[in-house]
Amino acid sequence: MAFIDYYKILGVSKTATEKEIKGAYRKLARKYHPDLNPDNKEAEIKFKEINEANEVLSHPENRVKYDKYGKDWKHGEEYEKAQHQRQQQTQYQSGQQGFSEQEYSDFFESMFGGRGTSSGQGHNAKFKGKDYHAELHLDLKDVYETHKQVLTVNNNNMRLTIPAGVENGQVIKINGKGGEGLNGGPNGDLYIKFIIKNLTQFKRDGNNLYSKVDMDLYTSLLGGEILVDTFSGKVKLKVAPETQNETKVKLKGKGFPVYKKEGEFGDLIITYHIKIPTHLSEKEKELFKELQKIR
Repeated sequence: MAFIDYYKILGVSKTATEKEIKGAYRKLARKYHPDLNPDNKEAEIKFKEINEANEVLSHPENRVKYDKYGKDWKHGEEYEKAQHQRQQQTQYQSGQQGFSEQEYSDFFESMFGGRGTSSGQGHNAKFKGKDYHAELHLDLKDVYETHKQVLTVNNNNMRLTIPAGVENGQVIKINGKGGEGLNGGPNGDLYIKFIIKNLTQFKRDGNNLYSKVDMDLYTSLLGGEILVDTFSGKVKLKVAPETQNETKVKLKGKGFPVYKKEGEFGDLIITYHIKIPTHLSEKEKELFKELQKIR
């Protein structure tokens, strides 16, 4: 597997703070989000890379392993354990202490890259099982509330709790639900990628939702009340007199739930779209002409 520079993908230095990494991820995720780049394959690929980089660098333990082992960071602990056992097995044969740089690379290729090991080397070592990867396809409405769902992986059914607020393209890890370990080693992990389709009238950007609402000319001029849709139902809004076209109104806490933060929600930003009346009667035309003269 070729080395992937996660720091370069997020556009940050190797000394970047957690805050800098988080900020860079949010900025790029908004830029390349599939909802804002429909049918753009390059943006889709970029969005996947950004999420993968954030999954590693935003997690302190994963970041330490990545900085130390590069592309083999997932198997760092297995390497250290196996290296220690191999040292004990080979000391009496050749006096060799550990692996050279070349052997380090060969070790990962043989253990995790599919090649067989040579006879007598590491046959007693414990190795982690294969990681499994699965996709779970959901609608946006499905992830507005936390719920349980059955996922079938390798003919095994698993009952999962899907947290509210999961994003499209997000990957979560379930420890120990991968392949069986070798020689008594730990099981691999299960990585689930969420593919979320949005069939609603709302556009999602992180925890915020966006919607356009049509308003008649008379309400926009004189003010009044209108009913608008939110993700959880309708609400009544007061409209100020002389409201202009494309005016934006923020409904705090009416957006999407924040991932793994129960009771916290983003905002709903509504943009008013004023509809000009058509098919005017002669009386209406006269009234508008009188108004025009007054103005």
